[in-house]
Amino acid sequence: MTKPDPSISVVLAAFQEESTIDAVVRGCREHTPGLIEMLVIDDGSTDDTATRAERAGATVIRMGKNQGKGAAIRRGLERARGDVLLFMDADGQDDPADIPLLLAALEPGVAMVVGSRFLGHFERGAITPLNKAGNQLLTQIANVLFSANLTDTQAGFRCVRRSALESLRLSAKRYDIEVDLLLGVLRSGGRVVEVPVRRDARRHGRSQLGSFRDGTRILVRIFRQRFAPKR
Repeated sequence: MTKPDPSISVVLAAFQEESTIDAVVRGCREHTPGLIEMLVIDDGSTDDTATRAERAGATVIRMGKNQGKGAAIRRGLERARGDVLLFMDADGQDDPADIPLLLAALEPGVAMVVGSRFLGHFERGAITPLNKAGNQLLTQIANVLFSANLTDTQAGFRCVRRSALESLRLSAKRYDIEVDLLLGVLRSGGRVVEVPVRRDARRHGRSQLGSFRDGTRILVRIFRQRFAPKR
């Protein structure tokens, strides 16, 4: 008897993304086989993000006030019902057409698939030299501490099995959510693989990422994941 395909929940954390959210939602709905729900976690936006997401076909969960990407993702994890959860950025830099590549790589025995921009391609203006260097340094540190061989630990474009998240206790509130999830899966023995994806330049709005502030937060999170006592 053939095992049914897993159900997919797409979870997008969004803050002030009214210019891109509708196109991202439509793209996810078009390119996600097995999609059962399209969740947009509106992290306290004061623009038209929530309304445009709803019009494009998403279920919107409103945070009330801005709490950070990590807090929004964790709220989405509480609400999502799918066997597999897929995350991507709501700013239009990730290409929903790459979603099938991630899902195809989620073979039996794989807990998480990360869309690596470093294996793939950065379009001109998609990342600053400072952020690129910082990303590579943090990835190297994570690889050493976790005996891994990854290229893009900060990528937000990824899918993960719900079963791989059940034992994790996530606490990240900002952009350290990526390593909180990823290293939590690795620490629990889950297998993580990467596939190449394309990263476009941001064409609307501005990033909320603070290179030094969030870079430091991510570094602390890496060490916390590595050396915190197991529960």
